[in-house]
Amino acid sequence: MPHPLLRTTAWLVVGLALGGLALAGPVWGHGDEARDQPPPVKADFTPPVPGSYTLHRIMRAPSGLVVGLDGRTRPLADLTTGKITLLSFVYTRCRDAWGCPLAYRVFDAVGTAVERSPALRSRVRLVTLSFDPRHDTPAVMRQYAGEQSTRGLDWRFLTTPSERALLPLLAGFGQDVRAPATGGPDETGQLTHMLKVFLIDPRGVVREIYSTAYLYPEVVIADIETLRLECAAPVGVAVRTRPTR
Repeated sequence: MPHPLLRTTAWLVVGLALGGLALAGPVWGHGDEARDQPPPVKADFTPPVPGSYTLHRIMRAPSGLVVGLDGRTRPLADLTTGKITLLSFVYTRCRDAWGCPLAYRVFDAVGTAVERSPALRSRVRLVTLSFDPRHDTPAVMRQYAGEQSTRGLDWRFLTTPSERALLPLLAGFGQDVRAPATGGPDETGQLTHMLKVFLIDPRGVVREIYSTAYLYPEVVIADIETLRLECAAPVGVAVRTRPTR
């Protein structure tokens, strides 16, 4: 029997049918507006027990220069090592309910679970990185972050100094972004992209890549807990590999 996480196409249909209009309608601009929308659709399966499986090492997270809300430039590697990191590429003008607004709400739900867990609170970091540096300046990202940047949670909102600085990050993560022939967003500010969310271990290695098909908060939390247990496990302890998604 295939692992539940392989049923990608079916989930999109089931999620829309069972979740009603939970994710319908455009959401964009100020991040708090996305947070005010209904929560993400719940998974139609029970995630494996954390620690009962291991996550494969996919690749090392690429690095490059990013800019924080304070306007300071720093290496992205500073924010993809040292903690379990959940990273998503977004742009603040995205109107696709299955795109950036979904990532925002999933991050918000994951962040709430992390805040409530003494075991995770100091070990997990969330990173929201814009791939539209022309528009998404630190000031715009600050507005997009809303109250999230002041929560008791390590949630970073970043952009890049330029499109030139952005390109190696997109290539390294395998994040596709397509712009109109003009080279920038269309007249409504829209870019075409496939939402991906990356789970990175404290050593800076990508251990999971989520698409909209299985971007459920409870799945992400189970994987984060699995990485936490892995980091705490004595060297040499064997852990069963999770079935391929």
